Amino acid sequence: MNEDYNSINRRKFVAQTALGLTTAATISHFNVDAAFADADTHQAMGTRTGEVTDNSAIIWVRLTTASVRNNAGKLIPGRVKQGAERPAITVPVDQLEGACSGAPGSVRLRYGIKMDLSDAKSTDWVEVTEKTDFSHRFLVNDLNPATTYYFVSETQGLDKKSHGVFTGKFQTAPTSNVPSNLTFCVMTCQGYPDRGHPDGHAIYPSMLALKPAFTCLTGDLVYYDNDEPYVTSPELARYHWQRMFSLPRLIDFNRQVGTYWLKDDHDTLNNDSGPESKSMGSFTFAEGQKIFRQQAPMGDGLNYRTFRWGSDLQIWFTDGRDFRSKNKVPDGPDKTIWGSEQKAWFKRTMKESNATWKILVTPTPLVGPDRSNKSDNHSNLMFKHEGDEIRNWLKANAPDNFFSICGDRHWQYHSVHPESKVHEFSVGAASDLHAGGSKGNDPAYHRFHRVKGGFLSATVKREGLKSSIIFQHRDVDGKVVYEFGSQRDASA
Repeated sequence: MNEDYNSINRRKFVAQTALGLTTAATISHFNVDAAFADADTHQAMGTRTGEVTDNSAIIWVRLTTASVRNNAGKLIPGRVKQGAERPAITVPVDQLEGACSGAPGSVRLRYGIKMDLSDAKSTDWVEVTEKTDFSHRFLVNDLNPATTYYFVSETQGLDKKSHGVFTGKFQTAPTSNVPSNLTFCVMTCQGYPDRGHPDGHAIYPSMLALKPAFTCLTGDLVYYDNDEPYVTSPELARYHWQRMFSLPRLIDFNRQVGTYWLKDDHDTLNNDSGPESKSMGSFTFAEGQKIFRQQAPMGDGLNYRTFRWGSDLQIWFTDGRDFRSKNKVPDGPDKTIWGSEQKAWFKRTMKESNATWKILVTPTPLVGPDRSNKSDNHSNLMFKHEGDEIRNWLKANAPDNFFSICGDRHWQYHSVHPESKVHEFSVGAASDLHAGGSKGNDPAYHRFHRVKGGFLSATVKREGLKSSIIFQHRDVDGKVVYEFGSQRDASA
């Protein structure tokens, strides 16, 4: 038997499903098997695993009419310049390059700790319809900590005959009292026309090579307002997700690595958007919130949340769009990005945590510095009051074991705030073509500054009673371009 979990013999799978058995074999999940040529349901966008804890995970599945994206569709290249004329879309969305038309039917999940799934548990079949964009998010909550799980998602059409299958894996977190050595990655800002390769951004195989325990996606995963076609309807918004996340490199990554997702402005509505932003045609901020939830492997609760990964690491994810004040109202005590409830939650849970390392992953900068023409984050003068409040609180309550990681900026940096001494790492754009916009190195803040694409990796290591964390800025090919580390007594 071939021990490559990436492949599954579909003929054997269909024959053995009734017996509750699956067999790994040699046919790639990217290839269309002859036995499935006439199937009416497929998974052209693969699967996504998210919100992984020590005992649970969410697995996203979407049924499609074809086994692969529409590579023969009408190409809509390029980016939209602000104020430029928007070219009209003259063909149906399903005829565009990269489209993945949804299919009605049902899906179920089988998962276990053995690669051949001979120990697999199975969910019930779940019907999917246009109402959920033909997708479903399975919550599995009977998992063991610090364990690799393998799964297969199975689809059937309206005829109730089993058709498409797709395999994947993920790793659960250790419990909060167990030390763990791990590496995780953080990425942001991936433009479709700027991806640099037809199969997707180079950072995905580069991140995969590090075998990360998980990866954080900090928003701007699609660009409704910059990348053609300009979004004027929910249908076009969903197309942007179809086109991006059906790229082979993204499919291959998401089927092997657990993820945590955050939204930002461009994958909610448009640049610097918030709840009171003007709609784009019939596409509203509320629709953007809804569609992000449909696409992300996460539950229906609050966007801000925290996860523990063993005794040494806890990560906080904050939402920067749902609760914000208008960017242009005068700054002061009542002006906010996080909102009072999210801010109180952050302070309370930070103080309750005994993790050795505490990391905030936020869509936008807390430290910066940023460009003078920007007004939507805590490093700007327009949100200085709340920014100072948060940074000063961190100085007083987490002085030596807290770090901030931000997305949104199209350049990489390591900054230290001059007054509060809060450290911040900007991930940088997902490709060199998408990098830019920086006003340059600021000696008062920057320990590292680079206007190129790439991603950030962080490694936690435990040796006896000492715990260390190492942050590494990497280029798109995974080469380390900057490194910063710290060590302290472990929490356990």
